[in-house]
Amino acid sequence: MTRIQKDAPLYSRPQSYIPRIAAVHDLCGYGKCSLGVAIPVLSAAGCDVCPVPTGLFSAHTKFPVFYMHDTTEMLEPYLDAWKEEGVELDAVYSGFLGAPEQVGAIQRLYEEHPGALRIVDPVMGDGGEMYQTYTPELCSAMAELVNGADVLTPNLTEAAILTGIAYQGQDVDEVFVQRNIDALLDMGAHSVVLKGVVHEGESIVHNYLGFQGTAGLQEVSGEFLPYMLHGTGDLFASSLLAAIMCERTLVEALQFASDFVRDAMRITTTQPDFELRGVSFESQLSHVSALLTSV
Repeated sequence: MTRIQKDAPLYSRPQSYIPRIAAVHDLCGYGKCSLGVAIPVLSAAGCDVCPVPTGLFSAHTKFPVFYMHDTTEMLEPYLDAWKEEGVELDAVYSGFLGAPEQVGAIQRLYEEHPGALRIVDPVMGDGGEMYQTYTPELCSAMAELVNGADVLTPNLTEAAILTGIAYQGQDVDEVFVQRNIDALLDMGAHSVVLKGVVHEGESIVHNYLGFQGTAGLQEVSGEFLPYMLHGTGDLFASSLLAAIMCERTLVEALQFASDFVRDAMRITTTQPDFELRGVSFESQLSHVSALLTSV
């Protein structure tokens, strides 16, 4: 039974309470993405971010040279220690995974914290291509997390990988969007945010939202900036969750995330080596903190 109500906040936050979120992502030493984005953004929203590192990278994978350390073997004893300490969680937020076996660690968190929100950002690819560290086996394992996800946030490439519906680029109509979202809802997601529809000749990016048990789509649109930056997907999902944990509805959270990423992208172009350095959101964190004023 879905826990998501279309016009109600996903999370009710007691006054002065600091929610605890397990962030199951990789950590990059250079290049802003994953835990390097999730920790500051969610902390600015007054959340206690508890990292579960799925991989350690010297730099993100857009750099021509990077080192990766697979953390799969440490995850079970890592979570054993959490269990022994009695760690409690309000949300489990997962992103980039390093191996198919890591899905089991996330499912363990779900089992041990059944009341926690499940936010799944199925980080697997973009532009019609899988990321170079991903395999078909890892993508298949990632699909297991769709069932029971309170909020699933794929882009069009990731939706294609999860559903098997052929990728058709970013210029797609609402019939195609509805087909993808329906397929993901049929796989067990409670709500789906499908990101990144851009029609040729327009300067608008369209993001769509669908709910289990509710017909039709809701659209949140914003300005399309004609350049790609690493880490914008992580920033989008992290700022979306920040708004959710500050008692915003999913539509309100989607609008906040869309605006926040756009503003950060504008600032990024003023920084040196911005194409590889990653999205520069730091000076905008006050907007995240401002979400707390009405909590």
